[in-house]
Amino acid sequence: MRRTALLTLGVTTLLALTAGVAGATTIGWVDTGSIFGQGTAMSAGPAPEVDAPDSVGVEESVAAGSVEAAGGSARSMRLSYPGSDYVKVHFGRLDLRPGDSVTVADPTGAETESYTAQDLRSAGDWAMSVSGDTAVVTVHSAAETDGATVDKVARGMTAAERKKRDDAAAAAAAAAPHPESICGRSDDSENATCYRSSDPIAYAHSKPVARLLIGGVELCTAWRVGPNNRMFTNHHCIASTQDARDTEVWFNYECAQCDGGAVLRPTKVWGNQVIATDKTLDYTLFSVQDFGSIKDFGYLTLDVRKPNRGEEVYIPQHPEGSPTVIAMHDSSERDGNCAIANPDYNGYATDTDASYYCDTEGGSSGSPVISRRTNEVIALHHFGGCPNSGVRIDEIYDEVGNLL
Repeated sequence: MRRTALLTLGVTTLLALTAGVAGATTIGWVDTGSIFGQGTAMSAGPAPEVDAPDSVGVEESVAAGSVEAAGGSARSMRLSYPGSDYVKVHFGRLDLRPGDSVTVADPTGAETESYTAQDLRSAGDWAMSVSGDTAVVTVHSAAETDGATVDKVARGMTAAERKKRDDAAAAAAAAAPHPESICGRSDDSENATCYRSSDPIAYAHSKPVARLLIGGVELCTAWRVGPNNRMFTNHHCIASTQDARDTEVWFNYECAQCDGGAVLRPTKVWGNQVIATDKTLDYTLFSVQDFGSIKDFGYLTLDVRKPNRGEEVYIPQHPEGSPTVIAMHDSSERDGNCAIANPDYNGYATDTDASYYCDTEGGSSGSPVISRRTNEVIALHHFGGCPNSGVRIDEIYDEVGNLL
């Protein structure tokens, strides 16, 4: 289940930490009510308090004004949230004439997207996120116009906010224990780039795996399947074409060095259409816009069979929205490698899943479970609980094989 958190301007909103499917997580807040053109950036506000599971956040609207763009000139505003890893802008009102546009960019201009009013309306008035903690929004007009109003921004959590979230989750777990997805005393997964030299095949198979940013604050993982414009994730992450079109798909989001630190600039595309989906098997097959820009990251292929008990596997993923990691080792196994524990494990239906003790976390939902023998996908990860589990690909293929 995806989790949603909202932070409103001028009020403290309760954070919804939703229990259930272990694979999805929230990393961002939505701030509302900024007036574009008045020269004031939105306040990040206080960190939200943790509410009970399954509670609902509150989004508060405030009065907003307009910005005027003088003929032949542009007006800009800068939205800065120190410590956030992305900023995503939503427009509440657009008064752009034919030929007018609005750009959203990072301060260097390296990541810049230009939009017409029609472009934004087709995406629910959300712009593509920019990496880093600052977005620069500019209206470009050849004639005098009212321009646009920014009414809310989704942004990544700061380190302090993430710590507060994690501490609250740990306290809740201690009070009422629930299944965890880190199996063992520590997380055995490693940054994908650690395998660049030691296991180049596994590293190459992490490249088609993408981070999903859904509605600006919710996270899952997805991956490209086959040579055509097709992506797999879970139904509980994306269930409809509208969900897909509210989703950013980030490729190449990985650490530059094995020990972490700097992150490569991702290539981002919008989701497009849901081609097939099923709640019981918890899969969604969807396409993306601007397919040409992500083709070079390659694709994964399917191993359509029932996995073998003890078969070694690895899982490229984006736990908690982090840069790509690969879960390959399992300290609880005698040989130290992740392996299928039970190929007839119950998911939403009887015997639809394969289980394993590879480490996953919130945000890993939708990751590929890859056989180390064939380097092809044998399951679609969706549950935590130690064992964790994925829906077997042979179950899914019966429904979508002719759509790939």
